[in-house]
Amino acid sequence: MSHRYPPSPAADHGAEQHPDDYYEEHYPVHPEPVEQFFEADMPSRRRRRPSKSRQRRRRRRTIVMLIVVLGFVGVVVAAAMFLRNLLGVGEVTDYAGPGTGSVTFTVDEGAGPLIIGNSLEQQDIVASSDEFLNALSSVSDGRVIQPGEYEMKYQMNSEDAAKALLAEPGAGVHYAAVARDLRQNEVFDILAESTGIAREEFEALAEDPTQFGIPDQAPSLEGFLYPGEYRFDLDITATEVIQQMVDNSFAALEEAGVTDPAEQYRILTIASIVQAEAGQADYAQVAGSIMNRLGPDNTETNGLIQSDATVTYGLGRKSYNLTDEEKSDKSNPYNTYANEGLPVGPIGSPSAEAIEAAVNPADVPYYYWVTVNLDSGETKFSETLAEHAQYVQEYQAWCADNAGRCE
Repeated sequence: MSHRYPPSPAADHGAEQHPDDYYEEHYPVHPEPVEQFFEADMPSRRRRRPSKSRQRRRRRRTIVMLIVVLGFVGVVVAAAMFLRNLLGVGEVTDYAGPGTGSVTFTVDEGAGPLIIGNSLEQQDIVASSDEFLNALSSVSDGRVIQPGEYEMKYQMNSEDAAKALLAEPGAGVHYAAVARDLRQNEVFDILAESTGIAREEFEALAEDPTQFGIPDQAPSLEGFLYPGEYRFDLDITATEVIQQMVDNSFAALEEAGVTDPAEQYRILTIASIVQAEAGQADYAQVAGSIMNRLGPDNTETNGLIQSDATVTYGLGRKSYNLTDEEKSDKSNPYNTYANEGLPVGPIGSPSAEAIEAAVNPADVPYYYWVTVNLDSGETKFSETLAEHAQYVQEYQAWCADNAGRCE
């Protein structure tokens, strides 16, 4: 059994002594504060100082732990950013709309949805090209975006942007699509149907082409009715329609570096033959072959272009077949089998690409060309008539295998 107090010596002598008296006698109270007592006789742990080697070890552990923690945090942040980029988390994929400001957006001829979408995103008209393509797919209903200029806004909703570019061509304008290589009478049919203007008005204007700045030697508007997609004002006149198309032809010639009126007419005539005789991939080579035939040292064809397309134009029909009599008819001013040099004028509406080929023909040794496959457009060139005759047989064999295609 434990005792709270040590046994009193007085117990042995039968005397009563208070416990406090005993402690005062045997354990006198020190005058110093308790803190001082303990500091003097019982050194505190707070006063102890770890050794320098221990301090260094602690610092190293702290640094290592800090590096580990920072490395872990860096990995977590990098992983989060990777997932954000991968999943598109936090990115703006579409604007709420309806947009702000005003911007004229141009769709170039031949531009597809991907090119259009990227251009819209670059100009901040839509937030995401991918989102625009999705919206276009859902609202197009088989329609395609037509070349031209569109008034749009910045930061449009993708669906609104798609609908704006798919607006019916006839909404507020007369829409006319004039394909390349069409003849004047075919263009008039399209213009009359598109604008509601009587075809006779266009025909009457063609009788005096000089009023539109066309050279006096031109027998008609042929070649100057520039192909493309047009949106004419609802109140436009026949004269204004023709002038706009003629101006576009001159603009294309000037863009190609041709400014002299006589040279413009010559280039337009060559370009119209190139357009009729070749596929776009062969424009430059056909143009080079024509230039060889027009050269003063040409002893292969002696200045004759020998183009079926020019002859049939003069005959007022479109055909691949000509009789010997038709080829020898000098009275046809477009007959390049019987008459040397260029025909009296263009035979259709050439494109900018055909004009460029006429201005910059390929440097080739050829005088002859023939398209041996009308489906693929494969064209073969040759320097001599004998070689050309072999390719003509190849063409005739193709025609025999594809009845009705070469009429």
